[in-house]
Amino acid sequence: MGSRAFKDALYGQFARVSKSLGHPRRLELIDLLAQGERPVEALARETGMSVASTSQHLQVLREACLVEARKDGLYVYYRLANPAVFSLLQGVRGVAEAQLADVRRVVDTYLGGRDGMAPVGREELLERARSGEVLVLDVRPAEEYAAGHIAGALSIPISELEARLKELPKRREVVAYCRGPYCVYADEAVKLLRGSGRKARRLHEGFPEWRAAGLPTSTVRRA
Repeated sequence: MGSRAFKDALYGQFARVSKSLGHPRRLELIDLLAQGERPVEALARETGMSVASTSQHLQVLREACLVEARKDGLYVYYRLANPAVFSLLQGVRGVAEAQLADVRRVVDTYLGGRDGMAPVGREELLERARSGEVLVLDVRPAEEYAAGHIAGALSIPISELEARLKELPKRREVVAYCRGPYCVYADEAVKLLRGSGRKARRLHEGFPEWRAAGLPTSTVRRA
C-alpha cells in the first residue's frame, strides 16, 4: 500500500469519529452518558427529543464505536464505550471555548452573573473536603449519583433541595456540584442555599471532570 493510500485510509477512519460528533444533540448525549448508563427513554426526556430521534443519534455514535448498548427486557441502555470518549468531548469543548467568541457570548447571555458564586476548583475542594471544612452536595438526579459521585458527597437532587434544607447544617459551608461547567443545577442550589442564610459555592466543573482527573469517587451498590 502506497503512502497516499495509507493516509487516505487512516484519516478516513479518524473522520468517522469526527463526523459522528457533527450534531449538537450527539454532543449532548455524550455529555449525559458521562454521568452514567441511561435507557433511550431517559435520554429522550433529557434532550427533549422523541425516542425515535434519540435512537437514531445513538446509532450514529454506536457505529463510530463511541457508545455501547445492552438490552434489559424491553429497554435498551447506552453507555460511553471508553473514558476517552469524554476526553474527546472535553477537547472539543476546550477548543471551542478558546477559539470561538460566540461561546462566551452564549454563556454570558444565559449564565451571566454566576461569577459571584465564587466557583471552587477541584484541588481546593478535595483539600477542604478532606479537612471537613465543607459539605459536598451532589444536586444531580439520584440515579446519576448512584452511578458515580464525588467520594463523601451527600445526594439531594435539585428538585428536592428546598424541601430538604433542614438536612444541611447552617454553619458549615456547602459546595454544590452537578453535571459539568454548563449545568445550571449547582447554580440554582447555591442561590437557594444562600437565600436560606447558608454559605455556599459551586464546583467550577462537574462530576465527569472530577472522575476524569482521577480524584476519589464512589458508587451506590445496587441491591
